[in-house]
Amino acid sequence: MVKKNKIKIKLNGKIISIDKGTKLGNLIKRLKFQLNRIAIEKNNLIVEKKKIMKIILKSKDKIEIVHFIGGG
Repeated sequence: MVKKNKIKIKLNGKIISIDKGTKLGNLIKRLKFQLNRIAIEKNNLIVEKKKIMKIILKSKDKIEIVHFIGGG
């Protein structure tokens, strides 16, 4: 049974359900990523961090989040 207020997206290779109308920025916050330590790709295009609160996720969007780790 499909809930009408949910959509499915692919996040780092896994299909997840999120609320319809979810903004990319809210998803990042929910996942507790630090913006200064990640790169975000939506449907194979790099996303500018200043635009993440304007991007509303749609069904079948493909989101890849890469987390940077310091070291040396």
